[in-house]
Parts: sequence; structure tokens; C-alpha cells
Amino acid sequence: MQYSIEVNNQVEIFDLDKVAKQAAGAVLMRVKNTVVLATVARDEVQVDGDFLPLTVQYVEKAYATGRIPGGYIKRETKPGDFETLTSRIIDRSLRPLFPKGYAYPTQIVVFVLSADSEVDLQVVALNAASVALYLSDIPVDRPVCGVRVGRINDEFVINPSNSQLKDSSLDLYVAGVKDELLMIEMRSISQESNEISPIATMMTPMVDPLISESINLTQSMNEFNEELMVEAIKFGADAILKGSNAYEEAFKAHKKAPANLEFKPEIENENIALYIDQFYKDEVKFAINQMAKSERATELNKIVKTILSDETAITEGWEEGVISNVLGKYKKRIVREQIVNDRVRADGRGLKEVRPISIETNLLPNAHGSCLFTRGQTQALVITTLGSDGDAQMSESLTEKNALTDRFMVNYNFPGFSVGEASPLRSPGRRELGHGNLAKRALAPSIYANEPQVIRVVSEILESNGSSSMATVCGGALSLRAAGVNTIKLVAGIAMGLIFENDKHAILSDIMGLEDHDGDMDFKVAGTIDGITALQMDIKLGGISLEVLREALYQAKEGREHILKIMQRADEEIVINEDVLPKLELFSVEPSKIVDIIGQAGKTIKEIIEKFGVSIDLDRDKGEVKISGGKKKQVEAAKDYIIEITQKEPRGFRKGGSKREPKKNVHFEVGEEFEGEVKSMVDFGAFIHLKDGVDGLLHISKIKTPLKAGDMVKVKVSELKGSKISLELA
Repeated sequence: MQYSIEVNNQVEIFDLDKVAKQAAGAVLMRVKNTVVLATVARDEVQVDGDFLPLTVQYVEKAYATGRIPGGYIKRETKPGDFETLTSRIIDRSLRPLFPKGYAYPTQIVVFVLSADSEVDLQVVALNAASVALYLSDIPVDRPVCGVRVGRINDEFVINPSNSQLKDSSLDLYVAGVKDELLMIEMRSISQESNEISPIATMMTPMVDPLISESINLTQSMNEFNEELMVEAIKFGADAILKGSNAYEEAFKAHKKAPANLEFKPEIENENIALYIDQFYKDEVKFAINQMAKSERATELNKIVKTILSDETAITEGWEEGVISNVLGKYKKRIVREQIVNDRVRADGRGLKEVRPISIETNLLPNAHGSCLFTRGQTQALVITTLGSDGDAQMSESLTEKNALTDRFMVNYNFPGFSVGEASPLRSPGRRELGHGNLAKRALAPSIYANEPQVIRVVSEILESNGSSSMATVCGGALSLRAAGVNTIKLVAGIAMGLIFENDKHAILSDIMGLEDHDGDMDFKVAGTIDGITALQMDIKLGGISLEVLREALYQAKEGREHILKIMQRADEEIVINEDVLPKLELFSVEPSKIVDIIGQAGKTIKEIIEKFGVSIDLDRDKGEVKISGGKKKQVEAAKDYIIEITQKEPRGFRKGGSKREPKKNVHFEVGEEFEGEVKSMVDFGAFIHLKDGVDGLLHISKIKTPLKAGDMVKVKVSELKGSKISLELA
């Protein structure tokens, strides 16, 4: 059975009861030449714990674009980052639909069977999964719809094609059901404009006539103010309403009858809850006020043990697991009531109050840039490392013909000790990848488009009690500055919480872990002093109205501005680790001179790379020269050497007009001795003038006493290799 639905700027074709018929729900969905299979499977036995055991796996098949997987193993293996992040999007959008108390292991699998380069795979994958879940026997009575919103030529566009999205200033992914929003992901996309690069190296006057000014593309930073953000979300919400209604109308008649399932009660034993309320309420409040997760858990465990030893518990036969479960839910109720009714948080803060912040930069002497950002009991050590073109991350995408090169990377690590747990160190999971991706989306617009260095930012979470991803954003922005990266503006992030109780609600700024766990919304907003660059929202129960969303955005703005003021003061006090920073020189020469730099069969450029220990990239058409290396002196020496090569005058002419004969057929022999002048000192040794304008290298390992430029030293030739002359002390 096939249905064709035209909605939200695309035609969607669904095949029902055609494939995977033994699954609880399955659908084959096609948009243009993209085809995905979404299935839902459910176990018959509930889990013991009090949680929703939902697993979502989005899998891209290489054959979807006529490819064979690269590498030694010719089959799909470990999921890529895009697959993991898409799985998270589907999970976060569908999880709120499951009824309370549902505890049956459930798996949603989405296979990409055919991929069209112009079709948004994340939108298709979510909508296919939603329809499969809606058609299943799981009691989910409304279909979710996901849409992407772009902004092209100051106009919002629903579900832009992949090529259109490249011209958009906005990438907003919104999911919801009917008129309720459930999940939001947003990033601003920087646009390029013709400007002089702020990092182009200024040329010395001596070579001005020969070198053209370095003109590159540099971006204008896009930020979205709160009103424009609400307008964009409303645009997406209107499309969600259309899509959700269209799916319900088309598939309601084909939905399976709900299975006969049992649901766990919200509170397993009401008598225990009443007993705790009567005799242990103050102890619970004390436990709540323990800031750290480990301390709070310890206090709650003490209460459980105490109740177990009470005569009432012994008489009634209350089990420890049941008491613990009820106590956890009672604790949640107390936290929420205290916030909504008394407007007081567990740690005594007001609803808008941000925890104390301390910042220390470049505390790691051998790192290029580092920042220790501490906010309350959340602490992130964020390190920036600068690299060359060869350090960029390569990846493949089903919707791109060529491999993608990522020159800005953000990695997030969350070791167990950050929350007081003795858990083994493992490779990053979905949460780590998601938090790193959010921080990257927040920081990326602040990086100049023509930034010549590859940048890797690593966030090591040392302590966590709420919003370590936003601490990563703040620490990341300052670690970039500490590494000498000339970012456009500082970026800060803040995590917001929301609690609904009956007709009341409370919005919390800078939530801690307890409020995240027991609240109804996790809303992270990152941006500059002028607007938002990235946001992420998850609603745990039900949806959120635009009015409440607007209120949360403006409250987040207040918190972000407060944090940015503190960050600005820290930025002004940064002392850059100049001695350890890799040096990069970017300059231009006459394009015709590039051949002189390369030399016959690449001989000259190979000698330069070997002699100075640098990497060199040349653009023959533009005449651009990029030199990078680990040490400033080496890079600058290589630059001077290249500039000398490109001079109009023969190299035999000295500055100021004095002349020496060009070296021709100068002969050296191993063992030959010279009394030579030290021409220059570099980290790996000294260049010694021998004769006829020829220098040799005295390696650092062979220098016994300190030398400086101008010193005379007696040396002898130890090795001849091409034009390279190695020396040792005579």
C-alpha cells in the first residue's frame, strides 16, 4: 500500500506493509531518489529499572550512492559521527511520545538504502521513524514531524535542498507534534565577503615591489537576535503542524491496535511516600541541598538505610529497592515544588542567578592555548592545538561526491571522576559526540573563514554538576584566544531549565545537574554579545509554547551577557605562549616566481623543507606561499630564504649594492676544515659561513659551548648530501 503526501516543500512517498512485516512497525519512505527503511521492534518483557529502554540506530549504507566502503574491511562497521548525531536527533524527538511507565526494550532502526545528494537525510530519517512508530502497536497516538528551516536572502525557507542550505545564514532543525515543539537544534552559518585577510602577513619594504597584497575571503559573523529566533522557530512550528496533521490523516486507519502492555506506576508504593513525607522531609531537603551528585547520592542512601531499620519498614516488609525508587521520585517532587512555589533553588540561588565563575588561561606551558573554566561545580579544561593542512579531519558523506575536510574540530571528553564515579575510560559515546558537536556549532562562526591553521579544541571535563557543554563553549572561546587565534568575537553558553507544575512554570538560568535531571526542559543557548550562534532544546514531557520559549530566550540572553563580561576581563589578561606556538607565514609572490621556489624536479623546495624543518604549501595560480612549522625562528628563516629566491637581482648581489660573485661549482670535501662565522642560530643548530657564499649546518648535538651570530668557530665537513653540508667542530 502506497501513499504520496505533498507537504513542507517536498513530495513524500510511503510504502506500508511491503517490507519488514515482522517488525512492530515498518515503513519505506522515498523523497526524490532518497529511500529509507524505518523499523520499530519491541520486547515482551519489561526492564527492572525505572527508565525508558529506547535505542535508536541510524545507519548509512555505502551502496546507497554506489560505493564500496573504504579501508581494509569492505562492509559497514563503526558508525560515523553523522550517523551517531542523527541517531540522537531521532531519539530526542521521539522519546517524549512514549507513555509514562513504559519500560519495554524498544529499538528503532533507520537504514538509508538510496541517497539523493539534494535531499536532507536527517529530515527524512526522523519522519520515516516517526511514521513507523505511529503505525506500530506501541501506544503512541500522534506522529512527530521534523523540518529544517533555512534563511536565504532574508527569507525563511522550509526544507531547503542541501545546495540551498550552503547559501543559507541559518540552519534550524525543529521537531514536534501538532502545535507542540519537542526538539530544536540551531546553528548560524557564516557568509563570506571580499575583505583583506586580517591574518595575511605584512611584507617587508625590501620586497614590496615583488609581492602582491594577500587578499582572501573572510566571513561576516551571523548572529540571530531573540525575536528573529522566535520568528524562525514559529515558521518551523507552522510546518510541523501541517506535517503532523498530514501524517495522522494518511495513516490513522492503518495504525495497529495497541498491544496489551503494563505500565509501571509513577510511585510504586504510596504508603512509603506518605511515610517519607511525614518523618523524613527535612532529611530529604538536606540531601537535595548537597551540591555534588556524589554527596547527594550518599545522603539519600543514608535515608534509605535509616528507613529500612525502622520498625514500620520491617513490619510492612518494605524492600530496599522499592524504598530507593520512591525516595527518588519524592525527592524530584520536593525539588520542583520548592522552585515553582517558593522560587528558591536547591542551592539557594534565585531563578536567574548564575553560579560563581573563575577563569585561568594558559596554565599548561607546552600547550598552544589552554583555559580552565570553572562555574560552580562544573569545570572544563579546554585546550587548543594549532596544526597545518595535513592535520585536518577527513570524512565522507553520502550526499557529497568528494571527501569532506574539517579544519576546525571540537572534542569533548567526560571521564567518570568528573562526577565522582570509578568508571572505565572508553571511546566517546553519543553524549560526548553530541556535546562536542554543540560546542563546535557555537564556536565555528567566530573563526575567520580564511583561518590558515587547522584548529583542534579538546574539552576535558574535570568536574560536572550541570551544563559541561556550555562550559566547553566558554572555555573553548578563551582557549582559542589564548592560542593566539584572532576570533571575531567571544562566544559564551548557558544552560536553561524549565519546570511545569499545573498552571505554573519556572525558568532557571545556569541549571545544575539536579535541576537538569528533575526538570522538564534542557535548553542550551550559545552566542556573542550581539546574538545567538547555536542552541539546542529537548522537552522531556509534552511540548512548549512559543511564549514560554521567548521568555526563556530573553532570560538566557541576560545570563549570556553576564558570563561574557567575566570572559572579557579574562581575555584582556591572557599572556600568549609565544615560545611554543607554531608559526605560520602566509604571503604572496609573483606567480611566475613559484617555479623558482620549487626548483628543478622539486629540488629547491625539498631542500628548504629539510633545511628549516617546515611545511610549505604553494598556490601556483595566486602566487600564495604558506609556511608552517613548530618554531617561529625556523619559519621566519624559511620565509626570508624564499623571499631572497624571488628577488629580481641575482642572489650574488648583497643588500646595499656590494657584490660578490655567484657561487659556481664550489667544491667541498669531507674532512675539509674552515674558520667560519656563525650566520644564524636556529633551534636545531647553527648555520656557519664557509666560503663563496656557501653555508653549512652545525647540528645542535655537536655544539659544546653557547654560540651566537657573529661568533667565529673552527669546523670541518662531516657529510656531503646533495647541496646540504653537515659540519662538526674541528
